[in-house]
Amino acid sequence: MSVSTIFKLIIIKMKYRKIISQNLSGFKKLMNFGFILFGGGAGWCLLMFLFASCDDMYDKVPDGTLPVTTETSRIFVLSEGLINMNNSTLSMYDFETRETVADYFLVKNQRGLGDTANDMELYGSKLYVVVNVSSQIEILDASTGKSLKQIPMFDDKGVARQPRYITFHRDKAYVCSFDGTVAKIDTASMQIEDIVVVGRNPDGICVANNKIYVSNSGGLNFPNYDNTVSVIDISTFAEIKKIKVASNPGKIHADSQGDVYLVSKGNYSNSSPYIFQRISTKTDVLEQSFSDISALNFTIHNDTAYIYNFDFNTQSCWVKVFDCTTEKIISDQFITDGTEISTPYGVDVNPLNGDVYLTDAKSFTEWGNVLCFDKTGKLKFSINEIGLNPNKVVFAPTN
Repeated sequence: MSVSTIFKLIIIKMKYRKIISQNLSGFKKLMNFGFILFGGGAGWCLLMFLFASCDDMYDKVPDGTLPVTTETSRIFVLSEGLINMNNSTLSMYDFETRETVADYFLVKNQRGLGDTANDMELYGSKLYVVVNVSSQIEILDASTGKSLKQIPMFDDKGVARQPRYITFHRDKAYVCSFDGTVAKIDTASMQIEDIVVVGRNPDGICVANNKIYVSNSGGLNFPNYDNTVSVIDISTFAEIKKIKVASNPGKIHADSQGDVYLVSKGNYSNSSPYIFQRISTKTDVLEQSFSDISALNFTIHNDTAYIYNFDFNTQSCWVKVFDCTTEKIISDQFITDGTEISTPYGVDVNPLNGDVYLTDAKSFTEWGNVLCFDKTGKLKFSINEIGLNPNKVVFAPTN
């Protein structure tokens, strides 16, 4: 790494930290309001400063702290940062070298990732990062961390579409954006092939039964939220139906039984609470609402859903386990060893071994943690202070 490059990295890191520290009280107020979405001695001193800065970006984990796995070569952790602060980060932990790179994207590309990165997925050899406020899809070579392409997400008038989430099906990527559209991207050419209009402010997307399901939140139109899920036929890439659900739908995932599950967040109050729901992809009808499962976020792995809630009033949370084959809660307390999480902000399952990863945003204004649990809810390890508001973990298999 050249001296000029090191200076660039240090300046960017110092800029982010200075801005955050100067505005900490303001950010806390914003969160309370409802920020959910979104030569000689001098030469030696300079040398020590440069080395200290590099050490801050490359952290060698002490022996015995984190395990070495045979299935997973590395994990990527996306942290969205704070809105309009342009401080999203991508971090990486390598299980073989036991090395954590907290600013992995910055180190590999000599530039920041952008503003408010919301989602990330691995498809083939590429890592796709959805950067909402910057309105970009960043495509990386997963093995090197180098950017292959940035896809700008703007309409014909230059207005940002504000992409939110991404899913894949048969070499195509589908991205839902806050402007009420879904874009189809060819994963080989990395070009946008088509765009379809759906509902207001889509905030979740998945594929099931050769159809795309998009949750239309209307979240930018408080208090007039949307309450529909758009159904898109993949072959024609046209919307064929809107399914009425509870107000302000968000995260949406499919099981292997032909069902799609989603969370609706209502108006974030007791009068219109979060609710977990099930749609049949055979009939495209809302089949079931689980009024007793006040879910904020969830993921599904092998027909098991890991669901969490966070109450912003009481600052309390829970993590439950749901069986998608029986439609019942099978554990009211996933965490069985007393491990505490302040503010759950993301949940993902390693498809290679079934480990469950929960991210903890803590106060939203300090660097958060990633915690890995085994299937029985016992903590295996944690990576602390990985990034600001970590929200997504992706797993790279061993070659």
